[in-house]
Amino acid sequence: MNNNIDTVLFDLDGTLIDTNELIISSYLHTLEQYFPGQYKREDVLPFMGPALKDVFAELNPEKVDEMIKMYRTFNLSNHDLLVKEFEGVYDTVETLDKHGFKLAVVTTKLSDVAHMGLKLTGLDAFFKTVIALDDVENAKPDPEPIFKALDRLNSKPETAMMVGDNHHDVLGGKNAGTKTAGVAWTMKGREHLAQFEPDYMLEKMPDLLSILEVK
Repeated sequence: MNNNIDTVLFDLDGTLIDTNELIISSYLHTLEQYFPGQYKREDVLPFMGPALKDVFAELNPEKVDEMIKMYRTFNLSNHDLLVKEFEGVYDTVETLDKHGFKLAVVTTKLSDVAHMGLKLTGLDAFFKTVIALDDVENAKPDPEPIFKALDRLNSKPETAMMVGDNHHDVLGGKNAGTKTAGVAWTMKGREHLAQFEPDYMLEKMPDLLSILEVK
């Protein structure tokens, strides 16, 4: 195993499952109610990654809770319609599982929706450990959720890798002392993610198998 890595932590949205359309649609639906005509698709890209409360607190501190509620209602009702897995994800995760890697999801989503996405794509079979926003005090890039996942898996940062599509994932991994891998299919663009200097950049998910020297 490369670098003695025995544990792989994955972000969920934009990394394992393609929720981009769902997230963009949920933001646009919500923002249109509160700021009619002010937001287009490209305007919501910076909102992808941070926790909802942080995004909405910047936009309208008075209405954070009701905006989150509107977003989540739309998001849940359109979830199964708009979510799909990224190419090569299922086979890669299945192979890692077969080779005995310890696997977890570390996400800024709430656990109910995170589990919906894993179940929809069949990935729930491989992830017994899911650390969601409601499991922690501080979201990524704070290392708390990563430490919590490692603790549950009985793993150490020096034998773990954090894989994600956002700088929160890369910085969270660095802050926790793990190796880091960015995914080139991030909505924010490969160049954006490369600025944060992940140890590896995956062009497609099966690249992870080569990095970890899994045959």
